Amino acid sequence: MTYIKKQFISKPILVRYGETDQMGIVHHSNYLRYFEVARLEWLTALGVSYTSMEKQGIIMPVIDANLSYKTSALFDDSLIIHIELDEIPKVKIKFSYEIRNQKNQVVCLGTTSLAFLNSETRKPIRCPENFTALFRD
Repeated sequence: MTYIKKQFISKPILVRYGETDQMGIVHHSNYLRYFEVARLEWLTALGVSYTSMEKQGIIMPVIDANLSYKTSALFDDSLIIHIELDEIPKVKIKFSYEIRNQKNQVVCLGTTSLAFLNSETRKPIRCPENFTALFRD
C-alpha cells in the first residue's frame, strides 16, 4: 500500500511584534504555535476540519514536541513551514517541521506527536479509517 499527501507547505506567516521577546527575536514558545498553524492548514488542504473531528468525539492533544533552533527569526520576517507526516496514523500521528525565513535559511526544525483520544473518556482510540483513507492511492 502506498500513501500520498504526506507533505505540505504553509502559507507565509509574518512574525508579529508581540511574538518577539526583549532581544527582538521570536520567543521560543511561538514555534509550537507556528507548528499548529501548519497542521491546521494541512488538515484543511486534505478536506478535514478539526471542528468536525471534535464533533465526532475525537480530540488530538500534543503528547510530545521537540524543537531545534538554527537561527533567529525576527519581527516582520516571513516564515514558511514545511510539514511532513512521519508515519501513518494508528493511535498517534507524528509530524516533522522545517521553518525557513525569507532568505531560505532554516530557522527551526521540530517534531510533534498527537494522540487520538475519545473526547468523553479521554482514552486513546485508533485513527478513524476515513482519515487514514486520505493517504491511500
